[in-house]
Amino acid sequence: MSKFTSYNINEKYSTSVAYFSMEFAIHQSLKVYGGGLGFLAGSHMRSAYDLGQNMIGIGILWSYGYYDQTRDKDRNIKVDFVRKKYYFLKDLNLSVDVTVNAHTVKVKAYLLESEIFNTAPVILLTTDIEENDYLSRTITHQLYDTNQETRIAQEIVLGNGGVKVLEALHLNPEIYHLNEGHALPAVFELYKKYKTLEELRQKVVFTTHTPEAAGNEEHGLELLHKMGFFAELPIEETHQFMERKDGIFNLTVGALKASKITNGVSKLHAKVANKMWSHVQNRCEIIHITNAQNRRYWADKGLLKALDEYEDYELESRKKHLKKILFDEVADQTGKMFDPNVLTIVWARRFTEYKRPGLLKYDFEKFLKLVNSHEMPVQLIWAGKPYPFDYGAIDTFNEINHMSDNFKNIAVLMGYELDLSMMLKKGADVWLNTPRITNEASGTSGMSAGMNGAINLSTYDGWHPEFEKHGINCFTIKPTDHTLAFEVQDSIDNKNLMDILFNEVVPLYYKDRKKWITIMKNSMDDTMFAFDSGRMAHEYYVYMYDKNNHKELR
Repeated sequence: MSKFTSYNINEKYSTSVAYFSMEFAIHQSLKVYGGGLGFLAGSHMRSAYDLGQNMIGIGILWSYGYYDQTRDKDRNIKVDFVRKKYYFLKDLNLSVDVTVNAHTVKVKAYLLESEIFNTAPVILLTTDIEENDYLSRTITHQLYDTNQETRIAQEIVLGNGGVKVLEALHLNPEIYHLNEGHALPAVFELYKKYKTLEELRQKVVFTTHTPEAAGNEEHGLELLHKMGFFAELPIEETHQFMERKDGIFNLTVGALKASKITNGVSKLHAKVANKMWSHVQNRCEIIHITNAQNRRYWADKGLLKALDEYEDYELESRKKHLKKILFDEVADQTGKMFDPNVLTIVWARRFTEYKRPGLLKYDFEKFLKLVNSHEMPVQLIWAGKPYPFDYGAIDTFNEINHMSDNFKNIAVLMGYELDLSMMLKKGADVWLNTPRITNEASGTSGMSAGMNGAINLSTYDGWHPEFEKHGINCFTIKPTDHTLAFEVQDSIDNKNLMDILFNEVVPLYYKDRKKWITIMKNSMDDTMFAFDSGRMAHEYYVYMYDKNNHKELR
């Protein structure tokens, strides 16, 4: 991999690794990501650069990205697909052939050089070239295409095509890291080379990111075989990568059986994953390496300076300045003028049902009491991208958006990408996170928010249990029995959330600024290193990549 790096490889990290991911959130200008999976992969590439790791990313050059989030004439969410151009990518002047549905498709490779955005180098693959017919060109048009066969074709391009491009470049990684199951076809291309499952497993590691069914993809075995998902592997040989006997192939199960080791993305998630996949025979061990975010990229330098110099006044002043920058964006998008002296609560992440974007207003009477208070006012901001064809999530987004029209102190922002995410995290006083317990594998947005002096208010899920000290570095909504009906969980969690807001968060902000600043500083201190992706990138080498070290984690 070092032939493509502009930095010196650190001897500690000399094992060569190819990191396969469907998304990489590296820079606002490179729109090849949708959400948290991409944010995580982007931070991993930044920290690989910072540490001098011998790593290369393999991803897809999405012609239309995920989607552009704008407003229609009635100010509802509008999904736009706009073709992107990237003149800063280097044409590697090579293409490889993959077989999709018995049809030869050419896959062309471009390189994001490491010095462009200070990351490990990333190879991005496209089928959207003149040599292909129109249908083949559409494979790499849109991230997470809704058509099942297109989705499978995308995975063939990433996995099978990625391995073939590395071979064409005369790169022979010692480790192939599958960041989620999307790149699983890489395993079957490698299987042709290594012949046995035992040999293959020494080359492959896997990260599973979610307990949600939608994130653990399944397809009919016959369809996958017909599409070319298994390369030239005879269909009867695919059974060693399966558990179910009903002809349904689960990509996560396939990866668990094909890898030498797997990690969940938090301590809690590893427990959930081990339980979830306990029935899978001959699966690899599932450990935890908790996700993280890159401090160099995400943390505001002015806040860090004030923290390092123990200047509380500067810290508070800088935070107020960052709020003003965010509020200029609020005014631009909504016409509402927010006050930097007012407590500002932000809910911003992927809009999906289990994250419960509307939990705050579950008891609307209490919600009105919160937002209409004159003595201790609050400002609320929502932002996030629903999946463009998840109409339930889009309806929830639009419902909150319409509700906000009735309040001067509630804003819903469009265009939740890297730059807006950065602005929100730097400008938030409170970062609100409300997933149902055991559904959020990690939830990294609170880490980068915490680095910027935003105080996390979260359910006891994902990474939060590893960080939280209620009233010291954050606020925690006490755990609810996650086996209860969703409506019961939501009611209990809403009550506990509102109790914390009314009795702790809001009074503290206005009546005890010294303690508020102390919690801010503790939040920054406790996220800055433990949840910096440098720690995470190091742990991948120690516990997963290097053959002699991965069993040391206990």
